[in-house]
Amino acid sequence: MKAVILAGGSGTRLFPLSRKNFPKQFLSLDSSKSLFQKTVERCLKAVGNINDIIIITNNEYQFHVKNQLEDIGIKDFKNIILEPIGRNTAPAVALAVRYALDKLNVTENETLFISPSDHLISPEDRFVDYVKKADYFAKKGFIVTFGVNPTKPETGYGYIEADMPIEEAYKVKQFHEKPDLKTAQKYIMAGNYYWNSGMFTFSIKTILEEFKKHSPDIFNQINEKTFEEVVISFTDMPDISIDYAVMEKTDKAVVLPLNIVWSDVGSWDSVYEVLDKDENENVKVGNVIDIDTKKSLIFGNERLIATVGVEDLMVIETPDVIVIAKKGEGQKIKDLVSVLKSNPNTKELTEFHKTVYRPWGSYTELEKGERYRIKRITVKPGEMLSLQLHYHRSEHWVVVKGTAKVILEDSEGNRKEIFVHENESVFVPKTTKHRLVNPGKIPLEIIEVQVGEYVEEDDIVRFEDVYKRC
Repeated sequence: MKAVILAGGSGTRLFPLSRKNFPKQFLSLDSSKSLFQKTVERCLKAVGNINDIIIITNNEYQFHVKNQLEDIGIKDFKNIILEPIGRNTAPAVALAVRYALDKLNVTENETLFISPSDHLISPEDRFVDYVKKADYFAKKGFIVTFGVNPTKPETGYGYIEADMPIEEAYKVKQFHEKPDLKTAQKYIMAGNYYWNSGMFTFSIKTILEEFKKHSPDIFNQINEKTFEEVVISFTDMPDISIDYAVMEKTDKAVVLPLNIVWSDVGSWDSVYEVLDKDENENVKVGNVIDIDTKKSLIFGNERLIATVGVEDLMVIETPDVIVIAKKGEGQKIKDLVSVLKSNPNTKELTEFHKTVYRPWGSYTELEKGERYRIKRITVKPGEMLSLQLHYHRSEHWVVVKGTAKVILEDSEGNRKEIFVHENESVFVPKTTKHRLVNPGKIPLEIIEVQVGEYVEEDDIVRFEDVYKRC
């Protein structure tokens, strides 16, 4: 069995903690490992070998994937598929099938376990047992979907209606979209409905047959083509989920009920449900003081958050945004994000945190005003920024820690290398090609002061880049 982890989503339902540049799967909600890291470790328990895991993401997130893998001791991971464009789960699964056949040299009898990267699941050992049971059904020619035993009439999940039993599983009678509360209550009373977890297991042979039968536009894009050819033609695939493309049409679907704790952490209300609570039923993360506070979620970052005499509130703080919402209204966060996106003055808030991670390290915005911007830049040992220039701003760099190698190139193409040490500075004029390099063994930290008529991130022209961004 191979495990395929889908890590390319850019959902912002956990705004302001989740942003387009740093989405939910890479967040740590309990001050430990991220949802993505927990997914990788869970899948590793199921398949036994890191080389049996395939991760699908995009170019923008590949460095988050690699960095977070290294943080849990997985170095030089090879099985990363970069989608050229977001195309939902059915094309992603098709791409993983082609990759497994071409790059891992498996046969069509190989089974694939498909898992999103942003779910919370416990206990993990019991879940691994379920994955192995799913492998058994997949080898019999079924497509297994994992259904979670519902604990309440949840309106934020789709449902799977079960039919006749097949050993420990059930034939799928029908998939149902997210219901209203009254319909969800009927599902719970019926007793044969399960939350749709979005996880699947099948053999390559079976899924290819079902793609051919129910989604020929996808099948034709991967049949008798190399993996590289599929990547090139990936944009021609329809933007469709595996549910719509196959699961709702096939007669081979079975649902395996999961009697575990599961959440797709799709809202701050879900975060409240899954995290540990104190004696007043409060979830508190960060530096929090609460007085006469009950049944609330208080999620802090840097500042002290103090609450007095409140109940059923959700307070989420980041360095640049504070969101306060009534508990139960978490699904409306997406409406807030839409409002912010529609305003040019606030759109950037939905995309970037104050700290932005790059393949070479990170930068943190310290202050921004009219005609200036101040950042703290950290460059990892041995890494370098692109050779670039800016038309509208000059930059002053002061080294705080480490040694910087600064490359400056004049208009005639002559390059000059300058080594800048702690408490020393260098000036980079407008329209000057330049590159920042960390040649040392420790992280390089500099303070960058940008001055000019335009100091936004898109005032950058790249000429050379080791990370292939130009």
